[in-house]
Amino acid sequence: MERGAEQGKFIVLEGIDGSGKTSQIGPLTARLEGLGVRCLATREPTGGPVGSLIRQIFTGRVSADNRVIAALYAADRIDHLVNGVDGLLRQIDQGVTVVSDRYYFSSYAYHSVDMDMDWVIQANSVSAGLLRPTLTIFVDVPVEEALRRIRQNRQVQEIFDEEDRLRQTRELYFRAFERLRDVENVAVVDGCGTQEEVAQRIWAAAAPYFSQAGKEAP
Repeated sequence: MERGAEQGKFIVLEGIDGSGKTSQIGPLTARLEGLGVRCLATREPTGGPVGSLIRQIFTGRVSADNRVIAALYAADRIDHLVNGVDGLLRQIDQGVTVVSDRYYFSSYAYHSVDMDMDWVIQANSVSAGLLRPTLTIFVDVPVEEALRRIRQNRQVQEIFDEEDRLRQTRELYFRAFERLRDVENVAVVDGCGTQEEVAQRIWAAAAPYFSQAGKEAP
């Protein structure tokens, strides 16, 4: 699609660790592609240099203060948007719809456990100014269920997986949603049930943003 034609959408899936959001990226992208929507699936932290460092910190191979981690996330997010290889701004401007596993609400929630949310929001203000999501879908599950899934599916526990932290993080997600309700489009969906049931709830939230959805066979 030529520059200046209709831009792509930006759909973000959010949730605490163990919510199941990552497993929903593929089904949502496939459904959109089935409607003829050009899609790119991505994630944060990215696979770029800064994102790779963040992942090493999470698994304990590198040590860093939580304030450093928050700043690294902000830097990785800006690079995700503007890098010259596959930056999201360029993709969206060319008509590609981007479906992302996490964006700045993750920072607002996870990093505000350790520092003031005002600071975290300000640290991510460049990204927010460059690109706000068309829709943020929060896949919500009880903390107990999230922990059960984490213990069942992961051999390595990441530093943000402790129960108290997950509980605080979930609460901070909702605090951020309320705080930014006038500037952000957020849908909260129930993440319990089968993968197919959750996928259908996610699609019900996303479909109104795509005119092609109205042509989909029932």
